[in-house]
Amino acid sequence: MDHAHHHKGAHQTAKDQKEQLTERLEEKTLHGHEHAMHKDTTGHPPHGEHGHDHHRMMIDDFRKRFWVSLMLSIPVIILSPMVQHILGFSLEIPYSMYIAFILSSIIYFYGGWPFLTGLVEEIKKAAPGMMTLIGVAITVAYLYSTAIVFGLSGMDFFWELATLIVIMLLGHWIEMKSVLGASKALELLVSMMPAEAMLIRNGETVRVPIEDLKKGDLILIKPGEKVPADGEVENGESYLNESMLTGESKPVQKRKEDNVIGGSINGNGSLQVRVVSTGKDSYLNKVINLVQEAQKTKSDTQRLADKAAKWLTYVALVAGFGTFAVWLLVGAELDFALERMVTVMVISCPHALGLAIPLVVAISTAVSANNGLLIRNRTAFENSRLITTIIFDKTGTLTQGSHEVAQVVSFDQRYPEQELLRLASGVEQNSEHYISQGILRKVKADGITVPASDNFNYLPGKGLEGTVEGRDVKVVGPNYMKEYAIQVPESKAEEGVETVVYVMVDQQVVGYISMRDQIRPESAGAIKVLKENGIKNLLLTGDNERVAKSVSDKLGMDGYLANVLPHQKQEKIKELQAQGEFVAMTGDGVNDAPALAQADVGIAVGSGTDVAAETADIILVNSNPQDIASLIMFGKATYRKMIQNLIWATGYNVVALPLAAGVLYQQGIMVSPAIGAALMSLSTVIVAINAQLLRRQIK
Repeated sequence: MDHAHHHKGAHQTAKDQKEQLTERLEEKTLHGHEHAMHKDTTGHPPHGEHGHDHHRMMIDDFRKRFWVSLMLSIPVIILSPMVQHILGFSLEIPYSMYIAFILSSIIYFYGGWPFLTGLVEEIKKAAPGMMTLIGVAITVAYLYSTAIVFGLSGMDFFWELATLIVIMLLGHWIEMKSVLGASKALELLVSMMPAEAMLIRNGETVRVPIEDLKKGDLILIKPGEKVPADGEVENGESYLNESMLTGESKPVQKRKEDNVIGGSINGNGSLQVRVVSTGKDSYLNKVINLVQEAQKTKSDTQRLADKAAKWLTYVALVAGFGTFAVWLLVGAELDFALERMVTVMVISCPHALGLAIPLVVAISTAVSANNGLLIRNRTAFENSRLITTIIFDKTGTLTQGSHEVAQVVSFDQRYPEQELLRLASGVEQNSEHYISQGILRKVKADGITVPASDNFNYLPGKGLEGTVEGRDVKVVGPNYMKEYAIQVPESKAEEGVETVVYVMVDQQVVGYISMRDQIRPESAGAIKVLKENGIKNLLLTGDNERVAKSVSDKLGMDGYLANVLPHQKQEKIKELQAQGEFVAMTGDGVNDAPALAQADVGIAVGSGTDVAAETADIILVNSNPQDIASLIMFGKATYRKMIQNLIWATGYNVVALPLAAGVLYQQGIMVSPAIGAALMSLSTVIVAINAQLLRRQIK
């Protein structure tokens, strides 16, 4: 099947449907990722299909503002009398104060624009945060410094204004780059549907766009094609691969009156299907809605730095205006009271706070990626330290997701195991069935040469037959044996866990091959580590009870749920959350997407579908379950660094603010603007070094 062809077709032919669906998800996702940015730097909300491009444009916009502001800040810093005094040099440049004013005005209005618009947005919503804190500090510094230029006595704050804007732009740019943009989950889900369907009209087939399908239409689905809509089989028999939709690891047999799901992949047979539901009523669209609902409930998570900024805003405003009022009341000069107020407000907005979280985020994101963890949602990553229960999807997460040969048993000494495999592969090479592919992988691994065959015939629902080296060879399932009442020796295969096919040569049963979805070698170690850390683990699967129990018992898990449908996975997570559990979910299929979105922390295995990866908060790049333990430990270390940095970034305010306000003025102790600036610089350096130490935390 040409996946690329269908993907392209889905983009072109079903464009209207996709745009409508994409608009719904991307507006919401951008709202979640860019909560701190509010709308954008120009005040326009992100819209529709342009959402993902909008996020990129915002990153580009912050980058431009940062570089322009940085370039203009250099002469402002050099021209600052305070910097010259600190560094012990003097520059006599005509009109230097006015040059600094002009350059600082550009920095304030151009570089500071995102923070000024953010301030307005936060005030409108009565939710002061980082934007308000930055906006107030740069505005007070700018207005006071401008007043100094035009006659007020005192020393300007232009260089603090410039460096504050530059560092805050850098912090937000790093932050936006480290958090991925708008989710592509919806686009990927929609692209699972083929662009066109074969409609049967008056005994003839006509190719039509899937959006033209109506309930009651009869459609033809050829071997290897995707099912274009939910429906009921009217004619034909085939196996459908529904693993990415329902979690059932084995292709499911479909015959007359069986239901088929849009987006599943047809096997070797042809089917005529009566359309039951399309568009918004389809199974796939219901999955999309589940993902949206779950993501919506999680997108309003408050950021740690925003909380700190909110309280610092109140502190800055109360302390600043309080300082101004108190000094006027005790008879101080207006310019002195103003200087004290501005010093307090600028110190209240530490440069380090703008870097405290983004630096840790950027470093933890990079370090995690090098160690097999791709972080998409940093809030969920930070919260991984709180996980009390992990729910594992089985197929493709704890298991390999591909059926491999478990046993080869011969009933006839003329046909030892290797010969049995060789003859079977001669017939199986003609099929794309999952059993055929598993046998061929085993044959290749054992270095067996696949013999030529002819007279190949597919026996729907029963198996395959053909002629290999002049012998009649059949590879058939239990259905064939029952139909022809063929007696076979008792099988040693685990019933319900292994899939058995019998090999017949010239009408005689000579042995059987059993297939099993293999458990990943790392799974047992991952479960052990989680248990040692007091984290409960449950298995959720679309597979049957026997398969679920077998995997759960072998890994020593705390429990399992079998035959679980996608919405039930999500419901189970909701139940656990209602009981006070902090739930992580790991999975790899479309069927896992709603549960991944609902979970407090959604973890996708990298070998799974793009849809699961786009819905999850964290992706295990190497598909190694042991990385989950690393994730939890590193999540704890990252959170510790964030708290430490917030303490360093804001802690000096406890000392600096009272001194800046002039509490010890009578004792001759007072923080000048220069000392305040030096303290800010020191806290910034400490925060940067502390963030770098995070690199040592993951092994």
